[in-house]
Amino acid sequence: GFCHDKLRLGLGLGLGLGLGLSLLCRYLQVKCYQKCFILNKKTCSHQKAAEVEQPAVKTQPEQQEKPEAKVPDQKETLQEKKSNKLFPKSPLFVTWGENLSEDDQREAQALFDKYGYNVFLSDRLPLDRALPDTRDPRCLKKSYSEDLPSIGVVLIYLNEALSIIKRAMRSIIDRTPKHLLKEIILVDDNSSEGKLNGDLDMYVKSLEQEDPSLSIKRVRHNVSYGLSHARASGWRAATADVVAILDAHIEVHELWAEPLLTQIKADRTVVTSPVFDKVNFDDLTVIPYQPASHAFDWALWCMYESFSDEYYKLKDGSLPGKSPSVMGILVAERKYLGEIGLLDEGMKVYGGENVELGIRVWTCGGSIEVVPCSKIAHIERAHKPYMPDLSKAMKRNALRVAEVWMDEYKHNVNLAWNLPFEVLQIMNVQGKKLRERLHCKPFKWYLENVYPKLDPLTDLVAYGGMRNLDADRCIDQGPVPGHTPIAYNCYYYGPQMCYYRSDGELYIGGIKSHKYNDNRCLTDPGKKETEPGLHNCKEAKQKGMGIHWDFTQGKELKNRDTKRCLEIKNGLLLIQECSGQKWEIQNIIKIKTWGIA
Repeated sequence: GFCHDKLRLGLGLGLGLGLGLSLLCRYLQVKCYQKCFILNKKTCSHQKAAEVEQPAVKTQPEQQEKPEAKVPDQKETLQEKKSNKLFPKSPLFVTWGENLSEDDQREAQALFDKYGYNVFLSDRLPLDRALPDTRDPRCLKKSYSEDLPSIGVVLIYLNEALSIIKRAMRSIIDRTPKHLLKEIILVDDNSSEGKLNGDLDMYVKSLEQEDPSLSIKRVRHNVSYGLSHARASGWRAATADVVAILDAHIEVHELWAEPLLTQIKADRTVVTSPVFDKVNFDDLTVIPYQPASHAFDWALWCMYESFSDEYYKLKDGSLPGKSPSVMGILVAERKYLGEIGLLDEGMKVYGGENVELGIRVWTCGGSIEVVPCSKIAHIERAHKPYMPDLSKAMKRNALRVAEVWMDEYKHNVNLAWNLPFEVLQIMNVQGKKLRERLHCKPFKWYLENVYPKLDPLTDLVAYGGMRNLDADRCIDQGPVPGHTPIAYNCYYYGPQMCYYRSDGELYIGGIKSHKYNDNRCLTDPGKKETEPGLHNCKEAKQKGMGIHWDFTQGKELKNRDTKRCLEIKNGLLLIQECSGQKWEIQNIIKIKTWGIA
């Protein structure tokens, strides 16, 4: 459309005429975005179907907008000396903020440090800015019944920027049919930000005056409980047929609700999720994401993953796809969510709750679907101000999930976090009782029928850092990329993690949680070579490299084929004739048929 044409023209001039006109391109880009924010939606949000298929306005009367930062005209831009970059290493200013004054830079950086995204820019954008239509073209041809369940939208937040929350609410009100939207519920998980009281209250009142039939509820916690508890508080306040539990740093697209409600009306036991488009933390541009399954590894960190092969055989990207878990944002029938136990409110802060809900829904009779025709734009923060290091809470939550739901596979979570099998588990008596009451299937069924891509790792016998007792150094994967492991001071972290299999393969530098990924094996290239190798296990086996090792705790590490040993001499990791050097690995899996102690 209009904006894309101007961008292409500006970029073409910049490429053709060199650096001298690069500022002109920047000028056109800024001006273009300015126009996009104020022109009507047809001019700015329209995209051709072919463009959408390749993934990768008015001012609100109630909003007193801050004046836009001055954008110089073309002559001024080319002649005026640029402002000094005060924060050249800040992620905020890598591609954004070229023409800001030094005072504006300081303000923008301070807000960025506080929130993890560009509040300076957000405060200057219209609350009802147009979003690009990034749906599959086939979604545009679908029609939906008027007779759908009512929906209540829960927005949870902790010290969120005021303009971000207001824009989320504005998008929900403008892009959800009035007869379907019953309520909006704001859940404040004990924010310390003052504006989220008085100023937000005033905005809520203005919305209620605009539409007296819309119910907007406020829930405030006196203590910060974390995501799961906040979501549960929102659910308890809801009265609509269906509840959508969302983050507050989102904007919904047109027709976001109808596809989700249609799936739930057809099957009340399905928990649905929209597809998230990424909103850049710096320039707040919307980047389309392809529909994907919400997956996880054995540490229970979430990730995107392709749908099943069967899904792609249908050759229709507008169809819902099955997913093993749900990544935070979820939409479900309110009563059904209560019947299956709602959410685990024993989870702390963040992480693991999405996996727990996914396992519970699937094994207890429901299902999870990602619905491509429903799109929500979600800001991906540069950092999470409320907890810079999430690993402590995440580890605890992961152990909690494993103890209740993973049966004999629960130790794989210990393995992923490099914890001994005997580590104290996080007890959850209520979770175990819930599982019994709902007559849920075993986790083995889940692995075989819902998430077969997750490797059960049933043939490991030991894991952790591997230390040479004579040299007091550990095996380390060495420089990456590279294929030469080294001896290094022991620190027992990722690059030094070793995993010893029952067949004698020894993985160095981590283990992959999924069957479709390959691990790297320690190899003895044989002949006169004295340096050990580190290669893709499948390729090394095909090439006849020695990948099988005999090992007993506290004794030598000997290659099964060459009969040579891995040893350390003068600080170097070598393969040589065995001299009796001893090795020790951190954790042994004490199962009779696998024991190596």
